[in-house]
Amino acid sequence: MPQPNVLILRAPGTNCDQETGYAFNLAGGNSSFVHINQLIESPKMVRDYQILCLPGGFSYGDDIAAGRILASQMQSRLADVLAEFHASGKLILGICNGFQILIKSGFLLPSDDQGLPATLTWNDSGRFVDSWVNLKTDNEKCVFLKDIEQMYLPIAHAEGKFVPRNEQVLSQLKGNHQLALSYCLANGSDDDVVYPHNPNGSTANVAGVCDTTGRIFGLMPHPERFIDPTHHPRWTREGNTAAGDGLALFQNAVSFFND
Repeated sequence: MPQPNVLILRAPGTNCDQETGYAFNLAGGNSSFVHINQLIESPKMVRDYQILCLPGGFSYGDDIAAGRILASQMQSRLADVLAEFHASGKLILGICNGFQILIKSGFLLPSDDQGLPATLTWNDSGRFVDSWVNLKTDNEKCVFLKDIEQMYLPIAHAEGKFVPRNEQVLSQLKGNHQLALSYCLANGSDDDVVYPHNPNGSTANVAGVCDTTGRIFGLMPHPERFIDPTHHPRWTREGNTAAGDGLALFQNAVSFFND
């Protein structure tokens, strides 16, 4: 399949859809923008796509909790068709608000008899944080992070603190290579990573998580906001000419269907 079709899912309050679609197109995909109401009305349309992406923003104003309302819609109205989509070997990506939606819907980390194994909650600062962060990967499993070791990406969120239910859940996720992305220092070290390097207080510095297959991935940083060298905050001073770190993530998603 030379050009996978990408469904960029929109809802009231989504505001990163155009940038995300552009990033996928630049990587060789074919993006379409679909409102949640369209998908609920015609859920089988998702079969025409190979990648589903939930972009950043503030879906439904993040009322109740970030991503909770759209997560509930997807859980109650789209669970079967999304399960079929994933089972057919396709990819699902959630960025920032999209990560919150995937976590709170249970699509990324399914519920068990004790409920959801993890959540995303308020930053330790209690404030919205907008900055750039250094990241390191565990790319053993995650399709989107293939051959990527480190990244430098922007963040912009108020509820990005990853909290597992208990140490057992954390250990299991780590052992399964599901803690795919974490905050680190500029030199790649994960020792003594505190604010602002870990901008929200996430347990184990977690910035992104994949499912057991590596084909569902959610992350708080915004890869679509660093795909061109001019997006770098110091591009003129450092003379950056290389593609932004985020582009490789979208290229990995597209090339997955060409391997």
